[in-house]
Amino acid sequence: MPDPNLTLQLLMQIDEAMQRIHWRFENIQTPEDFTRDRSGLDRLDAIAMMLIALGETIKRLDTHLGNRLSDLYPEIDWTAIKGIRNVLAHNYFSIDPEEVYKICSTDLQALANTLTQLRSQF
Repeated sequence: MPDPNLTLQLLMQIDEAMQRIHWRFENIQTPEDFTRDRSGLDRLDAIAMMLIALGETIKRLDTHLGNRLSDLYPEIDWTAIKGIRNVLAHNYFSIDPEEVYKICSTDLQALANTLTQLRSQF
């Protein structure tokens, strides 16, 4: 049985990363906003860092839960979430602003909803 305290700690770290992404994404209306000026690039950099942290922490959470996230919540592409960490960390100068925009504008809400369900079990 997974340690509920560690589970909640990891979920809190994930929440923090998602909140930071949300704050930085607030004024982004299009993928081009990330590359329009220095402020946009700063936001892209900060969001990419939080996506790396998010992917790493979700990987730890999945391991902690016995690699069962995909079975418990198949509607989420957990492999992609964990993999984004590697893509961003190892191909940093090739980050696709359109992909980051898609993640922030659509994918994170589904993840947030699922994590709310997961949190309610602990």
